[in-house]
Amino acid sequence: MAPNNRQRKAGKSSRSITNVEKRKDSHYALMISQFMYISLCLVLAGAITISHRTFLAALFENDRHFSHLSTLERELAFRTEMGFYFSYFKTIISAESVYDGLFQVMNDNITEYPSTINTLKRFNLYPELIVGWAYRIYISTSDFLGHRTKICWTVNRGEGLSPVQSCEGLGEPAYFYVEAAFLLNGLMLGFFFLFGTFLSKSIFGGLITVACFMFNHGEATRVMWTPPLRESFGYPFFVLHMFVVSYILRNKITSYLFALLIGGIQICFMLSWQFAQFALLTQTLAVTAVYLLQYISIETFKVFLKGQTVGLLSSFVLLFGNEMLLTSFFASTLLAAWVLVVGNPFFTRFKNQLAIFFWQSGTFVIVTLVLKLFIGKMLILEDDAHIGEILKSKFTSFKNFHTMLYTCAKEFDFIEQETIWKLLQTLVLPSAVFAFVAVAFHLLRNEIQFFKESKGTSSESTTQTKHRVVQKEKEDAELVYHSLQLLAFTAMALLIMRLKLFWTPHLCLYTSLLASKYIFPLGSKEKHYALLAVLVACMAWTGVDNLQVQLGRVGEFSNIPMEELVEWIKAKTPQDAVFAGAMPTMATVKLCTLRPIVNHPHYEDAGLRERTKLVYNIYSRKPLSQVKANLDKLGVQYIIIEDMWCSYKAKTGCSLPEIWDLEDKQYQGSQAACHRIKKNPESYFQLVFKNNIYHVFQLLSS
Repeated sequence: MAPNNRQRKAGKSSRSITNVEKRKDSHYALMISQFMYISLCLVLAGAITISHRTFLAALFENDRHFSHLSTLERELAFRTEMGFYFSYFKTIISAESVYDGLFQVMNDNITEYPSTINTLKRFNLYPELIVGWAYRIYISTSDFLGHRTKICWTVNRGEGLSPVQSCEGLGEPAYFYVEAAFLLNGLMLGFFFLFGTFLSKSIFGGLITVACFMFNHGEATRVMWTPPLRESFGYPFFVLHMFVVSYILRNKITSYLFALLIGGIQICFMLSWQFAQFALLTQTLAVTAVYLLQYISIETFKVFLKGQTVGLLSSFVLLFGNEMLLTSFFASTLLAAWVLVVGNPFFTRFKNQLAIFFWQSGTFVIVTLVLKLFIGKMLILEDDAHIGEILKSKFTSFKNFHTMLYTCAKEFDFIEQETIWKLLQTLVLPSAVFAFVAVAFHLLRNEIQFFKESKGTSSESTTQTKHRVVQKEKEDAELVYHSLQLLAFTAMALLIMRLKLFWTPHLCLYTSLLASKYIFPLGSKEKHYALLAVLVACMAWTGVDNLQVQLGRVGEFSNIPMEELVEWIKAKTPQDAVFAGAMPTMATVKLCTLRPIVNHPHYEDAGLRERTKLVYNIYSRKPLSQVKANLDKLGVQYIIIEDMWCSYKAKTGCSLPEIWDLEDKQYQGSQAACHRIKKNPESYFQLVFKNNIYHVFQLLSS
């Protein structure tokens, strides 16, 4: 019997070894499968990045024929805020050293003459600083290696215009600058692919996100037309930031290393764009709601809050104490969220979960409002007061000079019906709404099930059992977050058309959930993918036409009147001559002539708004003596008047003289000062230059 027992034991041992080997083989196979899946995702993301960067560059070239413009013409092509930001890149690369360039932008007495300001603090110029630093390294390295960085030739412009030299290549500053913006936004679409894949747990979800983005490209981004704007550098970091937050919410992360990751990405976002605080406000509200609804634990919530706090405080330091960050609703909301964390032992005393929710929600709202008012009064800062006024003007009859300058601009009006119609035609809006409704039903069903099971376990005495039920049923934190984030972006876009650049990409991302078998268990993969293929084909019916319209936009930049003005200023005025005029024109004057200006397009600062209001007296109906006195307060020597600003109006009540009528009721019916100056400048002004667009008047001594 003994030998037989030994044989049976040996047989069991042999089978055990075989099972272990099978498990190892299965484990290795799973690892290989995951590696292949991740590799495929990264390869596709890389291909999408390169393709989108190339597409953006092609659209930009087609629109301006940028490769055949002179250096001056390229600078003129960067109108309004674009030229304003590009001028600081030019300062950085033209300085004797990076440190000298940094000193110049931190001690700038040209932008708001006669004041000396730290523009790095005021205008979120870190992209220009970093890209300028990279350009200097590229040029010095290329010179050391003997590498040719650009090719130049002479372009005959015809029509009696003098020939110009045009250079193409990364050695040309404007080329290097726009390439940085296009590359970053190429990466952004690569991030969106990975984001959609993660959210839907399917590569097809990522591909649908990219397809929707491209089919609605004109409604999702404007970087191909306006590369220097802050959103071109800031928004890609926000996409990555949302991606990391989604990963933390889904996986219930409690490691504080992820807090540092959130903080690091947030710093890049906030240093690049002054609007970052408003986007992050919506994110904080959404994640706080996720916490209040018990989809994440307090430990996971603290990881998120620590990351945002690190990002906010670090940005505050790196922006040299920019007070707008502390007086923002974002900062107040973040502090209120920390109050919820600190007060958690108090709130959990209540046995009823509904009571806890209402106590926490009420506390959060009240603390946010109180902190906002208290911090604002304490710091006596009104830089963001115009935001409240703009929103007030949307819903009431309230109007003033500053709100009219905003709301008369197309970008700050309510969203256009044309935009809604385009999103309907490409099916991205119906698809996102359908996905949203499906997710809402899914979450509601899970909430009902959670409520029933929590009632069934209420008699159990152990906290561990209750915790296990919560963790089992509350697994869709990232879906709740993105649903709330989409609602916030929808409200923002409906109120201010410019903010559709947040809404449309998020619609595309949310549409990726149509590929989620978790939300749509349609049976076989083949059936599910076939339906998705039909959907994408229907989207392409209009989407491809949209792409062809963009590719068919062919033009050649030319602005001879502005070129004449710039050349005259450089040739006929002293280097320290002080100019004032319309905000977009002042950006060009600063960029191309380096003459001091008193106002510019960065309208977020309260002091700058008042400066611009004094300059725009030239378009009011005030007496010329009063107009000149207001210009003298700013030290203006030359005023540039444009007929368009004197009479043009996009809609009734939006010409500058009509806007001034809101405040200067005693002068209503009088002729605008800009017209009177051109007819009879009296003893206050002297015409020194004019062409068919611009009139330059020198202020005479009293």
